[in-house]
Amino acid sequence: MINNIFDSHAHYDDKSFNEDRIELLSSLKNKGVVGIVNCGSDIKSSETGISLAEKFDFVFAAAGVHPHEAEDMTAKDFDRLSTILKHEKCVALGEIGLDYHYDFSPRDIQKDIFEKQLQLAVETDMPVVIHDREAHQDVLDLITKYRPKGIIHCFSGSVELAEIYVKMGMYIGLGGAVTFKNAKKPVEVAKYVPQDKLLVETDCPYMTPVPFRGQRNDSSFIEYVILKMSEIRQESPDFIAEQTMKNAREIFSI
Repeated sequence: MINNIFDSHAHYDDKSFNEDRIELLSSLKNKGVVGIVNCGSDIKSSETGISLAEKFDFVFAAAGVHPHEAEDMTAKDFDRLSTILKHEKCVALGEIGLDYHYDFSPRDIQKDIFEKQLQLAVETDMPVVIHDREAHQDVLDLITKYRPKGIIHCFSGSVELAEIYVKMGMYIGLGGAVTFKNAKKPVEVAKYVPQDKLLVETDCPYMTPVPFRGQRNDSSFIEYVILKMSEIRQESPDFIAEQTMKNAREIFSI
């Protein structure tokens, strides 16, 4: 078993955990998991993340509005978000960003809500957790404009793009995609990222690594991501786990 696993991005507020959420979270410390950041997608899920963080000492929360939900965000939601960010166990503003794959919210609204949340992050000195799907240039432009500290989660860009973000001081989050059979970019990025800027994540219940693809993901499966990274980076699994744990504690100020 690998110890010192820190899951830098999870969604235990998801309905797929409704039947066993508390039992599952209670079991994870015995599976080598020492930290989890539960990321919000809207105000309700952000509040659920805070509730879970209050119940478990090793769970922390990020609060934010995902691009899928951008169209529904109101001025009242911004006020509520500002309040949630002040909670002692809220460690980041996220998950925020742009998603041009699904376009569940119009792109101009996505960009407006993303930009407003970046402004809030800079004003409050909070790290951001960035979602970027098929929107690399627009995300890069706004990150370059505001220069927040934070993480590009589930990184799907090129090594060249990763280099740009690392030079800005951003961290790179990688998860189950590095284990996928046809993964090319995630593997190249996993090999490149400097050890002090690398994070591991589940994005659970999604992005389940091989050999469990198709099943619900949870933080214990990060072991398989770390084992694959060990192969890619030629570093021991224990070293990767401990280093990514330290990195998570650094960026989230835990």
